Amino acid sequence: MAGLYIHIPFCKQLCHYCDFYSCISLAKTGPMLEALLREMGLQRDFLPTGTLTTLYIGGGTPSVYSPRELGRLKHRALELWDCTDLQETTVEVNPDDLSPGYLEQLRAEGFNRLSIGIQSFIDRDLQLMNRRHTANSAGQAVREAQQAGFDNISIDLIYGIPGMSDREWEENLARALALDVQHISAYHLTIEPRTVFGKRAAQGKFSSVDEETSQRQYLTLHRMLTAAGYDHYEISNFARPGYRSRHNSAYWTGEPYLGIGPSAHSFDGRHRRWSVSSVVRYLENVDQGNIYEQETLSPEEAYDELVMVSLRTAEGIDTEELERRFGARKLRYFEQSARRFVEAGILEHIGRRYRLKPEEFLVSDSVICELFWPIHENITHI
Repeated sequence: MAGLYIHIPFCKQLCHYCDFYSCISLAKTGPMLEALLREMGLQRDFLPTGTLTTLYIGGGTPSVYSPRELGRLKHRALELWDCTDLQETTVEVNPDDLSPGYLEQLRAEGFNRLSIGIQSFIDRDLQLMNRRHTANSAGQAVREAQQAGFDNISIDLIYGIPGMSDREWEENLARALALDVQHISAYHLTIEPRTVFGKRAAQGKFSSVDEETSQRQYLTLHRMLTAAGYDHYEISNFARPGYRSRHNSAYWTGEPYLGIGPSAHSFDGRHRRWSVSSVVRYLENVDQGNIYEQETLSPEEAYDELVMVSLRTAEGIDTEELERRFGARKLRYFEQSARRFVEAGILEHIGRRYRLKPEEFLVSDSVICELFWPIHENITHI
């Protein structure tokens, strides 16, 4: 398996919470499209197998481009790689960019999955976050996508928004469930320093919700979506049976992927690479190939990464895989470190797997850090 991610760096306006690289000037969308097509050709040999199983066009806001333009990216991938097993082709879209005609053309270009950035069904929260759409237009966009023939739709929601009550969060989820989409991603609002919210927080004008509210809303999310038949398969992701995100799941299982575009990341199994976060520098340098920085993961860093991504999923970590990749010594260290979390009822040990209980996902970071390989500690007794 291997995935292709194409980053579209443009947005018509910036969301106040977003820390991804994006540009609100649309003056260079034309040159950018041509540069993305050229970079794909220049990087065709990056993937170890030369085959693609997933394509994901994200951003930013890919729907600033027409379906035909997005289709050019997809068809270029078909020319460059073996796509006979291409299973999933996703485009991220904003509700306010969609119309029946746009959706029908996108479907005609061969895309089979949409990720629609809704974030909330409460207009007050959408305005707070500087989203362009309304709650009603968000629901309308999903229904029009279904009418256009899309039967694999994901929507994004955000909880932990200051001022949003527990009851309002339940109503948000109820509206999402009423749309009967196949996949829901729900993220806790984070305040990043470089964002509008981060700058307001530094001035004392904005603050996160308290931990108790976060925990309640997370447990409500888990309870309502699993009761409705969704599989809570990763900390922030829920899917109907058979509709997990195949592209994102490859990230969590360590499969190789190629990232195209400004700020996009790539991984070939050993090396992690990322490109420059600047439209201007990207366009000036993409043909020379000097837009990348790279790091080689040490065995200890690769071990930490496996622990981190695996324990974010419902399957957890496979100890046979851990031993195969990193040896018996690291397996013994992991099992010794994990024992106290098993005894505390936070981790489950079933057969050859260790996993966090889904209702404990919210505390995953603190648990995972305790299971990382120690850098300075003397562990020769293992």
